[in-house]
Amino acid sequence: MQKTEFIIDQNLKEMTKHRTDTLPVACYETTIVNNIHGHIPLHWHDELQFVAVLQGTVLFHINDQIISVSKGDGIFINSGVLHMAEDHGGNNNCIYLCLNLTPQLAAPSDLYVKYVHPYITATNLPFLYIDGGIAWGARILEAIRLIRTELVSQAPYYELKVASALLDMWTLLIKNGYALEHDASEMTRSRRMKDMLQWIHLNYADPVRLEDIARMGQLSRSETCRYFKQILRTTPMQYVMDYRIQKSIELLRLSDRSITEIAYEVGFNSTSYYINQFRKSMKKTPLRFRRELAEK
Repeated sequence: MQKTEFIIDQNLKEMTKHRTDTLPVACYETTIVNNIHGHIPLHWHDELQFVAVLQGTVLFHINDQIISVSKGDGIFINSGVLHMAEDHGGNNNCIYLCLNLTPQLAAPSDLYVKYVHPYITATNLPFLYIDGGIAWGARILEAIRLIRTELVSQAPYYELKVASALLDMWTLLIKNGYALEHDASEMTRSRRMKDMLQWIHLNYADPVRLEDIARMGQLSRSETCRYFKQILRTTPMQYVMDYRIQKSIELLRLSDRSITEIAYEVGFNSTSYYINQFRKSMKKTPLRFRRELAEK
């Protein structure tokens, strides 16, 4: 099975260019287990995202919430929102359509300020569950499937059909959403979390202390721990550990460096400690992981 890699930058921003030759939109069929990490890692992007689950059940981690989305339903994830996805229960069968579009494509330019901008800046709309069992939800999910077909076939006038379907989807979403809020404290909370994660991603290979992370978020040690526990459901130092393991996976896959070289390159000061932590996270040693990659 060909493994895919999900590229994000040091600020957790996804680097994929979501567009065709003529439209800033893309729609992918995603099988979670095919990602090299076995899940879709934590990230954000400027684009709006609509998801239609085709098979299995997906757990989306969005800010400090976990949302279970099963076959026949979907979810909308707003621009700039931190999120990740994993296979619920480890059944390795979760497949979904993922539609990403630039916010400017959701409505004509003359209507953007009135009908799009207030929604992408609202602090109470990180996501919206799309229930396929109700009329407006079913129409959005059907539109995602139609757009996927049009983008793949690229038959004559497909751009107009895609643009029309996107406008219908956006109209349905904002008509059936809820009253918008713009909370300055929530915006500050999100910015601080991104600042701390960016610092970790730039400095993970060096010695990392809780005090350093807290300073980047302009928080106390206890507040920093609370942020990580609420939003990422882990501790700051465990996040550093997990990120180092993730970076080592990239090196195991893409380089011929030795296990010891990789351990020190991603911030471990002991090969044996690295191997133990890798086994704890991945249920196998780094060497076995590399051998299994070579066999595929």
